[in-house]
Amino acid sequence: MGLDNYRALLHDQFFWNALKNTLGIGVLSTVPQLLLALGLAHLLNYRLRGRTFIRMGVLLPNVTSVAAVTIIFVQLFGRDYGLVNWVLGLFGVGHTDWQAGTLSSWVGISCIVTWRWTGYNALIYLAAMQAVPFELYEAAAIDGASRWRQFRSITIPMLRPTILFTVITSTIGALQMFGEPLLFSASQTPMAGGSQHQFQTMALYTYDQFWGKFKYGYGAAISWAMFLVIVLIVALNFALARRMKGVDAA
Repeated sequence: MGLDNYRALLHDQFFWNALKNTLGIGVLSTVPQLLLALGLAHLLNYRLRGRTFIRMGVLLPNVTSVAAVTIIFVQLFGRDYGLVNWVLGLFGVGHTDWQAGTLSSWVGISCIVTWRWTGYNALIYLAAMQAVPFELYEAAAIDGASRWRQFRSITIPMLRPTILFTVITSTIGALQMFGEPLLFSASQTPMAGGSQHQFQTMALYTYDQFWGKFKYGYGAAISWAMFLVIVLIVALNFALARRMKGVDAA
């Protein structure tokens, strides 16, 4: 009891496995998600026909229930009759049991997260892009800068506070991931996060200790450890952002 829970946590291989899974899935989902959102926002910033309808469309995955989206993706990543394996089979790739492997399950869950949150972050980037003075782009175009050069030299620096905000919020969301890995499991014990705990996240492990094994004190210790990890990673993001800002100022 008490501090004994934290001592046990340091020697708990399942906790460290859950931490590894959480960080791995977080990186695989956050980095592509934000890059796609940035590119999508850049395209939506142009004067497209029906752009209001398109902007509403990119937000639809976010308002869809996580349960519904995950169940659909579980079918898409099915081992025997999944669409993903069928497409890969056209290129000579053998069927993959996406739920059984560590990296494959990470990829499957990351696809779910990327699908749900790319449009949301794209609209945040789009709102920030529309606040950039158009005169900057006009001056750059007169100087002969290409659209890619304008995007790299004007848009990205002006969006740096917004990018930092989305990185932090996406990081916090990834570290708290629960619904996607809970429903992604094909086994009869979804709380375990796979038969070999291959995609068990920290939130899922906490839930397993609370409601699966009724170890309330130990579950609370895991929750505090998860909170500490979130604080450390957010602080690291802030430190990196300030360091990059200092380098640019120099």
